[in-house]
Amino acid sequence: MKEDLLGAGNKLLAVFAHPDDETFICGGTLAKYAAAGAEITLISATRGEMGRRMGNPPYLNRETIAAAREEELREACRHLGVAHLHFLDIRDKTVEFIEEAELTARIETYIREIEPDAVLTFHEQWGGHPDHCAIGRATRIAYEQSGCQSGLYYISYGNMMAQPERYGYTRNDVVKIDVSGQFQAKLAAFRAHRCQSELDEWVWLPDAEAIAQFGKHEYFVRH
Repeated sequence: MKEDLLGAGNKLLAVFAHPDDETFICGGTLAKYAAAGAEITLISATRGEMGRRMGNPPYLNRETIAAAREEELREACRHLGVAHLHFLDIRDKTVEFIEEAELTARIETYIREIEPDAVLTFHEQWGGHPDHCAIGRATRIAYEQSGCQSGLYYISYGNMMAQPERYGYTRNDVVKIDVSGQFQAKLAAFRAHRCQSELDEWVWLPDAEAIAQFGKHEYFVRH
């Protein structure tokens, strides 16, 4: 398996659907490249205002959750070292209904302006949530239309790609990033997403116990 996303480059663009996608899925990778001097840009399609978690005990409602989750994402970005954050201002759970050409064009504009050395997003079929799949498809099309010569990579969940053959891939299709040096930053970002993580008791255990829940690697599939 390859063990690097950027090669000699230093610009990474991540395009996701909701606040917390960046942390819960690949926070260690973002933190690792940021610590090495890479310029990380994150695009979040929504502010996650339709999320079911409102804190524990609940302290948010449909009127207050969007602003709260935006601020949580900004704090998480500070912990991870994400330099630039942009919102597409799409309502949560409606990404799949946005005109595809319009959404693609907006993402393509970012790709052309940033000229990233790697782009991370969801797979359009295996994203696990309609918003994930829709933003992944739009990003893939935007990447192809832009003529970008960098790498496009799809996130994967947990350690499922430790054995890629089970999912129809080979080890040459997968990038394996060792994030064991970024556990503290990743945990801080998890805790920054307070309203989403308060129901997960392990996140709030003493640091060493919480960190023990993290996998050593994060995996990405090459487009």
